[in-house]
Amino acid sequence: MASLNVGNLGEYLREQRRSAQLSLRQLADAAGVSNPYLSQIERGLRKPSAEVLQQVAKALRISAETLYVRAGILDAERDRDEVETRAVILADPTLNERQKQVLLQIYESFRKENGFEVADVDADVDVDVEVSAGVGADAGVRTDIRTGDGRDT
Repeated sequence: MASLNVGNLGEYLREQRRSAQLSLRQLADAAGVSNPYLSQIERGLRKPSAEVLQQVAKALRISAETLYVRAGILDAERDRDEVETRAVILADPTLNERQKQVLLQIYESFRKENGFEVADVDADVDVDVEVSAGVGADAGVRTDIRTGDGRDT
């Protein structure tokens, strides 16, 4: 198998895993991925998806955005403000995971509307946002949220 340009990511993951004093098998179990797959990521043979990186980051208790940058999913300089905003939302202990994902979807929809590239967020939630200008009761944001199973929330 040819090595992809993810060696830096793999080395970083290995360092983080060792710092956390986890075996490859322990991290694979905690992240919900197979032991061989995680080994291939660490050796730079596989490029993981953003979802897998998020699971690994959660298991290691590190920032998923850091892994996204190392994997080339996010550009460190260009996306710095977006990364910081996303990190603040994801770190907020008063929000549950669904609320965080919905808030990120709304944020991304505004960025897209303003002409910025949109990072991949949880694909199982569709958010339609309507913003109305006005004062008092005439102003507002209407949000329709549909989960991947078709339910409105």
